[in-house]
This record gives sequence, structure tokens and C-alpha cells, in this order.
Amino acid sequence: MSKQSKRREALVYHAKPTPGKIKVVPTKKYASQRDLALAYSPGVAEPCLEIAKDVNNVYKYTAKGNLVAVISNGTAVLGLGNIGPEASKPVMEGKGLLFKIFADIDVFDIEVDTEDIEEFIATVKNIAPTFGGINLEDIKAPEAFEIERRLKAELDIPVMHDDQHGTAIISSAALLNALEIAEKQIENVKIIVSGAGSAAMACVNLYVLLGANPEHIIMFDKDGLLDTDRTDLLESQKKYASETKYKNLAHAMEGADVFLGLSVGNLVKPEMLLSMANNPIVFAMANPDPEIEYDTAIATREDIIMATGRSDHPNQVNNVLGFPFIFRGALDVRATKINEAMKMAAVKALANLAKEPVPEQVNIAYNETRLTFGKDYIIPKPFDPRLIAEVPPAVAKAAMESGVALEPIEDWEKYKDELMQRLGSDNKILRLLYSRAKTAPKRVVYAEADHIDVLKAAQIVYDEGIAIPILLGRKEEIERLKEEIEFDADLLIIDPKTDEQTEQKNKYAEVYWKQRKRRGVTLLAAQKLMRQRNYYAAMMVNEGDADALISGYSRSYPEVVKPMLELIGLAPGSTRIATTNVMITERGPMFLSDTSININPTAKDLIKIAQMTSGVVKMFGMKPVMAMTSFSNFGSSKDQTATKVREAVSYLHRRHPDLLVDGELQTDFALNSKMLQDIFPFSKLSGHKVNTLIFPNLESANITYKLLKELNKAESIGPIMMGLRKPVHILQLDASVDEIVNMTAIAVVDAQQKGKSKIK
Repeated sequence: MSKQSKRREALVYHAKPTPGKIKVVPTKKYASQRDLALAYSPGVAEPCLEIAKDVNNVYKYTAKGNLVAVISNGTAVLGLGNIGPEASKPVMEGKGLLFKIFADIDVFDIEVDTEDIEEFIATVKNIAPTFGGINLEDIKAPEAFEIERRLKAELDIPVMHDDQHGTAIISSAALLNALEIAEKQIENVKIIVSGAGSAAMACVNLYVLLGANPEHIIMFDKDGLLDTDRTDLLESQKKYASETKYKNLAHAMEGADVFLGLSVGNLVKPEMLLSMANNPIVFAMANPDPEIEYDTAIATREDIIMATGRSDHPNQVNNVLGFPFIFRGALDVRATKINEAMKMAAVKALANLAKEPVPEQVNIAYNETRLTFGKDYIIPKPFDPRLIAEVPPAVAKAAMESGVALEPIEDWEKYKDELMQRLGSDNKILRLLYSRAKTAPKRVVYAEADHIDVLKAAQIVYDEGIAIPILLGRKEEIERLKEEIEFDADLLIIDPKTDEQTEQKNKYAEVYWKQRKRRGVTLLAAQKLMRQRNYYAAMMVNEGDADALISGYSRSYPEVVKPMLELIGLAPGSTRIATTNVMITERGPMFLSDTSININPTAKDLIKIAQMTSGVVKMFGMKPVMAMTSFSNFGSSKDQTATKVREAVSYLHRRHPDLLVDGELQTDFALNSKMLQDIFPFSKLSGHKVNTLIFPNLESANITYKLLKELNKAESIGPIMMGLRKPVHILQLDASVDEIVNMTAIAVVDAQQKGKSKIK
């Protein structure tokens, strides 16, 4: 994608359909006059009076306890510099989005129009009663140091400048584990730091708290070595001023054990790495280009332990591992501050988590067979679902032990369960899906690439590294549309209707004819069929010229399915095909089957659909908890629709006792665990959160998923095709660009899975 096209996409993303990235959503009922009378006048007077009696009641009756202010004056925004408060607002909204999706913390972003320290501090203090915590963001040094120091001292709620402490906490956890692998003691290592801004200073300060010797820390800024002769150093920098007069960074790195880069890209040369001590630890965290490229570094030293700020290399030092969970723990015990003990607790929790066995969900997300503690895994992955259950409790305990918690937690298991429940309302499954697809992109053929939405989706997946598109359709139209949307990638474009690719079409036709010649297909008929996109695309996948296929945007589902069944065929062990849709709901991902193929499945069909859906759920790294639905509960009806569901469940219980499935169940009982426990405590699903619904017929499944999609605005991934030999996925008619992108990611992951099965 061209720079201009990326710019336009970013602007449209922020502007449409609603300006900005966050909004306020009511948490109480408001439909009736009674609701409104309780929400405002006269009912609102009662909590006001209770808070007036005891100000601590504000946490009981308002959202203060889960509300953080992200505050900036726009003086040091990302790599953009001092661009002002209004221009910083998109970044602050983005930070609010991260707080919400990773730790379920609500945010108001506040942009303050002043560069005066006293005015800024006064503003924050005056609005602090609104919030449970303050996250300072993108404030230039040295003002940031004084602002944070003062606010921490003068406010009774948690305050943290993430630009300083976020990187420090995450890199400290990585450093502890890297030192363990390198078999070195922190008090003995020589640490070279490129960069002396707020993040670098926070890092070295935390390293010293962990045991590093300040005399062994050598720092450089844009003007060179921080030494005792310099008169321009800040007070915070002077304690790291070196008495040894190193000529330059290369000189200082000789014999060094650790290099920390928070400066500019491509600063470190291979020969500088070669001069370091055995098992060197290199954290090159300049973005987007690290101080030395990852591939160059590992090619230079086999014994190197390397981390960067980038997601496309092992050991990403990412602030999102820290700030959402640190504030979560602080808010949940009503901490009056975030102190050094709480930061250290976060460091140790992150370091220890990297040593624990990694959940299959994380391995799947990163397309790893088994992530294990070592040189390429010294810090947890951002998508690790255990983060919210491990870091906040550690921070909360440290707050309690250090005497800054006003509302201690007593039942830690209950607290961890509550934290895990907070994960259900976001789109982590999509991030996991995209991340996994990017680990091994596949060739995906789009059979209708001359439609602009399909081409836009192909552009996104190409730019994001999800897949390598192959474009089928009218060549002139595809090229015209590519130019229109500034999609300048050099991709294979094929129009099966033209005389181009004749040799390839004849080859495919002969293969197809040999397969179908005893079913009335002549060679001439086969050649004609290869001029049709879906037949040609299916043969590309069949013959290994593409890895997966996406079609169905402009044609009816049955019309597209027919050639797929003829050419692709069923997977080994499959007796039929079916589809499942993943709905991203407030309670978490829900898998619904069969949404597109089997009109009135038999009991045997339902058994197979349940088994195939179970495999898809596992592909997403989740344990299937399956309710087989009906209009009745456990034999309350003798109707044949209910009976076939009951027969399917009985078979699965006998033959697959390890599969967590039950029914027949009405949908409300399946989804309401308390109702299920109270009325049907004997159910295998009792005490479990259902994530999969198997419907008794196509009508109920299709209506349900489309109803969820339109009324609740639940995002849909699917229909995901199950039971075919090759990765073929068929869109719903007129699918959106996002739905096509989601389906492409599914196709890539499906191809990855089927590739592994083939290798085995």
C-alpha cells in the first residue's frame, strides 16, 4: 500500500462511521420513566447524600473505581514531538481503547492546553475526584518527572507515567529472565544504554532496584556519553554520569553484558556485538527500526539473547503487557498510589509467567508447536490470556503488603475468576487469529477479485501480511480497481475466460476429466468448466497452485458449493460438510453450527456436525463446551426434532465421554449457567460456560446468527466450512470487507492446519 493510501485508510478509520475510537455506554436500564427517575431526578439524590456522608461511598455508587484518566498536554507524542493537546487526542483515545480491551478499564481521555508545570498539576488535581487512577501520557522531559513526582505525592489515587515506567517494568522482567539464561548476576553485569530520556531513566532506575550496580551502567544520549564533565545533565541523569571517558558507544560496548537501546534505529554495528561479553543480552527497542536489526544480530552472535519492540520478532517488549494490568490491580484494592513495590511485583509476575507452561491457545496464536522458556521466549506474549489473572493479583497483593490498599482482597480465587470473566467482552479471538495467520501466510485465491470490496480485502490481507492474494476475474477491471484504491502490489491476476493460461486450463481440465469421466463428463465439457472462476480456483487449490480459496461474494451459496464438492471432495473420515459461524459477543466468542449447509440434519448428521465444530473450536485454542439446542429440555418433548437431538447427545456421551456436550437444551438454559445449575444440576454443562451451540436445523442456526449480527452488532467470522479436503471457504452474499478479511485469516489458519496434518 502506498504512503498516501495508508494515510487515507488511517484517516477514514478514525473518522468513519463515528469520529474517534471510544464512547460512553450506559450500564443501567433507561427504557422507562421509572428507570430515568432513578438514574437522575429524584432518585439520584439518594446516592449523592450517601457520598456526602462518607466520600468513600463514591466507589460504591459511581463508576469512579473503574475509571482512569489518560492525560496529556501533547508535548511528546509518539515520534511526532510537541504537536499540541488537540493533535494528541487520537493517541489518548487509542490508549483508552487498550485499557478497555486488555483489562476492562474505562477511560476518559483529557488533553490539557498548557506547558506550564504548575498549571498542569493544578488541572489534574482539580479533576482527580472524577477518577480512580491517572495515567500520564506523552509529556516531554524533564517536566514529566516533576509532574509525576508531585501528583503522586499530592493525590490519593494511583498515578503513573507509562512512557517512563511501562517500558521499565516489561524490560526488567525480560532482563531478569535473560540473565538467568545467560547465567549472570545482575549486580555484576556491565550495562550500556543508548538513550537517556524518560523511558531510559526509568529502566535504569528499576534495574538498580533489582540489584544492578549504578557504577556499571554507562549511558549515552544524542550528545554522547553521560560523563562527569558534562554540565547539561538533568539531576536524574547525574547519578549515572561515568568517570571513565569512553570515546564512543562502540568503545563502551567492549566487554559489556547488556545493551539497552531506547534511541534511534541502525545505531549498532555487527562488530560492536562481537566485542560484547559471552551470552550478550541486547534489548534494541527503537521503533519502528531497532538499533540493530534482529536478523543481523542473531546472524552475528549465536549466543545472543535478543529483544525488540517489534511484534514480528521473538521477545517483544510491549507496554501493553504492563499498564492495563498494573492499573487493574491498583484499582481493585483502591490503592492510593502505584509504588515501587507494586512495580516490582509486576516485574516478577511477568518474569515468572514466562517460565510457566504456555497454554495451547497461545501456541496456536503464534503458530508454535510449544513455546518454552529460553532465548526466544523470555517474556510472555501480549495475547497470553493468563496475564490478567497473574499480574493484577500480584500488584494488588503488593499494594496491600506495602500499606497503600484501602479495600483489601480476601478471596483470591474468586478475584482471579472475576478477572478472567473480564476477558469475555473483547475481540481477542480476532487478534489471535490474525497473529497466527501472519506467522505463515498462505496463497489465497479470490475467485471474485473484480469486485471492489473483495479487492479491498485482498489489499488489507496483503498489507497486513496475512496472506498472498491471487486475483481471479476480469483483468482490466481488476487493474482499474487496483489503481483506484492505490493497491500497487505486483500480484498474479488470472482471467479464466480469456485465452490466457490456456496450457494451465487444459492441464486442469484433463485432471478434472480423469476424475469425472465415468460420471458423464467429457474432456470438452471439462475444458469449458475451467473457464468458470470457481472451477478454475478450486483446481488451483486441488493441484497445489494455491493454498486456499475464497468465493461466494456475488453468487448464491449452493451455486458456489457445487464445484467445491465435485473438485475438492470430503476430508478423510468426513461423511458430509457443514459450517460454523463464530460470533464475537459480550460473553465471549460463540460458535454456532450448522449455519449454511444442512437443512434438516439427522441425528447422525448432528453427531458429525458437533464433532467437526469441536475441531474448529480447538483450532482457535479454546476448549469446546457444547450445548445441543432445541425447543425442549432433556426429554420434555417427544417431537422428532427434539428426539433426534437427544439421540445425538446420547451417542456422543457413550462414544466420546471426554467431549463436554449436553442437550437437548433450550438456548436460555444453555447460556444462563445459574438457571442450568438450579434446574438441571445433573447436566454435564453445569458449572461450565457454554461457547458452542449446535442447532437442530439450518433454519434456526441461520436465523440466530443473522439476528445476533444485525440486532446486537456482534461481529461474525464465517461461515467456516468444515469437512472439505482442502481449505475452501465460501462467503455470504455481499459480505463486508471486514468479513472477507476475517474469512481469509480463517482460510490461512485452515491451510496451516491441513498442511501440518499432511506432513504428519
